[in-house]
Amino acid sequence: MPPLDEGDLLYMPSALPGISSGKVAELLQQTDRLIKTVPEVASVFGKAGRAETATDPAPLEMFETTIQFKPRSEWRPGMTPDKLVEELDRIVRVPGLANIWVPPIRNRIDMLATGIKSPVGVKVGGSDLQEIDRVAADIERVVKHVPGVSSAFAERLTGGRYIDVNIDRDTAARYGLNIADVQSIVSAAIGGENIGETVEGLQRFPINVRYPREIRDSVEKLRSLPVLTMRGAQIRLGDVAAIRIADGPPMLKSENARLSSWIYVDIRGRDLQSVVRDLQQAVAREVKLPAGYSISWSGQFEFLERATARLKVVVPATLLIIFVLLYLTFRRFDEAFLIMATLPFSLVGGFWLLFLLGHHVSVASAVGFLALAGVAAEFGVIMLLYLKQAWDARLAEGKAPSLELLEDAIREGAVLRVRPKAMTVAVIIAGLLPIMFGTGTGSEIMQRIAAPMVGGMITAPLLSMFVIPVAYLLARQPRRARGEKPVIRNTNRQAI
Repeated sequence: MPPLDEGDLLYMPSALPGISSGKVAELLQQTDRLIKTVPEVASVFGKAGRAETATDPAPLEMFETTIQFKPRSEWRPGMTPDKLVEELDRIVRVPGLANIWVPPIRNRIDMLATGIKSPVGVKVGGSDLQEIDRVAADIERVVKHVPGVSSAFAERLTGGRYIDVNIDRDTAARYGLNIADVQSIVSAAIGGENIGETVEGLQRFPINVRYPREIRDSVEKLRSLPVLTMRGAQIRLGDVAAIRIADGPPMLKSENARLSSWIYVDIRGRDLQSVVRDLQQAVAREVKLPAGYSISWSGQFEFLERATARLKVVVPATLLIIFVLLYLTFRRFDEAFLIMATLPFSLVGGFWLLFLLGHHVSVASAVGFLALAGVAAEFGVIMLLYLKQAWDARLAEGKAPSLELLEDAIREGAVLRVRPKAMTVAVIIAGLLPIMFGTGTGSEIMQRIAAPMVGGMITAPLLSMFVIPVAYLLARQPRRARGEKPVIRNTNRQAI
């Protein structure tokens, strides 16, 4: 669907894994200050990491900054939402951050449906983390050079920092300790342990006890944690366990029982389908995929594929229904085919207006073209009925069929149709102009539905008034035999 101007904007960059909480806070404040320098920005509020809930599994390196804009009346002259996003992207340039600007509501819907926060996402699936990380990095490098891609970021499966506590079983046994005893000390001292609960009115809060952060953040101090043995002796944690910092994946993702890594691709300035087509060609040409690994395209592209698959069924079914109704009206295949053959020419104005307005062909514009096809078919039907009535009226007067008589009947029928045609077109355009010039919420989608209709109202009447009479003349003109005068047989039926 076309982008909907929700009024607010969400800034969702991603940093490299292994970043500290202090650096995250510094980057968050830095980006907020840069965003606030834009005059149209009213307020900025950012957060990093995830809340205390399982429904928001965001890592620490994922930022979410909500930007609220001032009313449109306070914007600079000539400023539009698209220009505003371009200016923000130009101002907020922080090394190590891949910018993504998305509307908040659409972003939540996309993440709930596909898990991808950007318009296009690439999912790499396989069994080995290092190989998946290599393929994802190659895809990130390739897609950055495709026209229309504003940013690309591949999740890193390496770079996470972990504290490994490897317990020496023999040493622990000599002190009378087992594995559970040492693990309970580590979990209580570092992770914390709830020892009670406090009640304040209707609210309940757990009481958690653990060592302060300055001890938990130091490996040397963790090695010096006191451990009390069964005999009452006090030893250090480092005496019974080897404590060190190890690298590992910051987050593990899986789909269809396979490990996966995601690449976020932000698109601006081009339509989604053409960009994804270029991305697929570039990845297939430059990225070598090992055996047993797969690449799938996700994000809004999934919605586009499903909508395209449905339109491949809806559009032929609609044209078939129109053809059947035309046949039931005229009871002739040639006249029904005449209307269907001229139908594509009536859609030319809709495509020209979309091109002049800079709109991409989307599901909304496809709906507008389907409506335009119905109206254009109606114009053609009424014009053909007028032509048939004028021709049947002359035959009913007992006049001999001839080419001159056919031309006179076509001329009369076409002229009679000019005034009602002009009235119909004027009413339709007058009803659609408020939609074309509207600026409220949802106007972007309505404009893309109405634009094909407005443009088609220029070419569809011209088609019915000029092309259909000429086509009817070619279909009904007498066939000249050798040495014979033209004879026109009255095979027309009375129009209903």
